[in-house]
Amino acid sequence: MLNPQRSVSELPKMSAASQVERAVLEEEFNWLLKEEVHAVLKQLQDVLKEASRRFCMPSPGLESQLKQENFILGSSTMDQVKGVLTLQGEALTQADINLKIAKSSQVLHFQFREDKQWKLQQIQDARNHVNQALQLLSSRDETYHFKTGAEVNKLMDAVMLQLTRARNRLTTPASMTLPELATSGLMKMFTPPMPGDAMINFYINLSKLCLTVYQLHVLPPNTTKNFRPAGSSVLHNPGAMFELNNNRFEVSHVHKVECVVPWLNDTLVFFTISLQLCQQLKDKISVFSSFWNYRPF
Repeated sequence: MLNPQRSVSELPKMSAASQVERAVLEEEFNWLLKEEVHAVLKQLQDVLKEASRRFCMPSPGLESQLKQENFILGSSTMDQVKGVLTLQGEALTQADINLKIAKSSQVLHFQFREDKQWKLQQIQDARNHVNQALQLLSSRDETYHFKTGAEVNKLMDAVMLQLTRARNRLTTPASMTLPELATSGLMKMFTPPMPGDAMINFYINLSKLCLTVYQLHVLPPNTTKNFRPAGSSVLHNPGAMFELNNNRFEVSHVHKVECVVPWLNDTLVFFTISLQLCQQLKDKISVFSSFWNYRPF
């Protein structure tokens, strides 16, 4: 059994020890706010500047022009679709596509009209989110004094939101209905014009540039087939149906080819590193808050 007298007599010592510990912790926490936070912010800015630079690489010797890169899209297991795409920053500036028609084995050739280029909205949005994250970081330069941990957390949450949105734009292509694909501006960019029984789509998935071609057949007006319009999807399957201009169509064949864009892979790695740096800083602040019974910030 504890001696009550002894417990009471040790209270001042315990109180003094806890006060010393509190003083040490407060000193360390102030150092974190003043020094380490800015060191992490500098790291974040350096990483995100590298990510931003990947979106607008200049041409060698022509600093005012974005670098053009050609990508060959094909498959070792099928030859129905082959394509050569030219990517310049966020825009597809040229596309050269061969499509073998399933029934006749005839090969159709399409390319972008000279006056056309196709903006990849996913890349544009991802770049914008990176730049917004950089603006948030630059608003707190090394002369700024963070007064509370909550203030740091608020900044980290805002930066992490932009980085998560940037990553999601590259990892989650937009879902589209088949009528949306059929009436998109992309269908009007080719010469010769894309035939009425074919549709095409470009999108980014992770670090890959993807090309999908749909071949269609018209359903007879008196068909007994149960007509069920397909909903939105990134990739529609054979058998999917839709209605457009009082005609009903069914997808007969789907051909998807892709290739890796190395600099997109780099940006995804930079996003992961940056998100980890943000979370590690938040974790350090939460460690300090756990030492107090109340929130000191």
